[in-house]
Amino acid sequence: MAQSATVLVLGDSLSAAYGMTEDQGWVHILSQTLPQHEWINASASGETSGGGLRRLPNILDHHNPDVVFIELGGNDGLRGFPIKKLKANLEQMIQLSQQSGAQVMLSEVMIPGNYGPRYTSQFTNVYQELAEDYSITLVPFFMRDIAIDPNLMLPDGIHPNPDAQPKIAEFLRPWFESI
Repeated sequence: MAQSATVLVLGDSLSAAYGMTEDQGWVHILSQTLPQHEWINASASGETSGGGLRRLPNILDHHNPDVVFIELGGNDGLRGFPIKKLKANLEQMIQLSQQSGAQVMLSEVMIPGNYGPRYTSQFTNVYQELAEDYSITLVPFFMRDIAIDPNLMLPDGIHPNPDAQPKIAEFLRPWFESI
């Protein structure tokens, strides 16, 4: 059995159980599946990398997590925010988390190609570059297979529904079992 850890999930609506009760979301499901860890879900629907960065210092001070799982950037990409700003915000979150003594896990995020292939490619590359630059764990985008199945999505076509949450939890479980 893995050692116990305090796990902070800092994400957007994909991690905040948008459109359902919090106990239906993947973070809660993992807290039941991996009860040796203390789970703190500081995710917020609509959150951008800038919003996460502004909130992170207080969250780190209050919870002192062993692991910080960052799942942010999707809202930046959907709004066409500058890639350099996204990267700088994520980089600062990684640095703050590491300075607090936490292990960082960065979730890859993918966006639709609304802003063209160049923007989409640059957006996707940010996550790989940061994972390499900071020697942190890059977790593959957990929505990759979910988003293509309309039966697992809310009617908006962007957010996973309650049926998708156990699948997301199962996909992410091995990453958290190993901490």
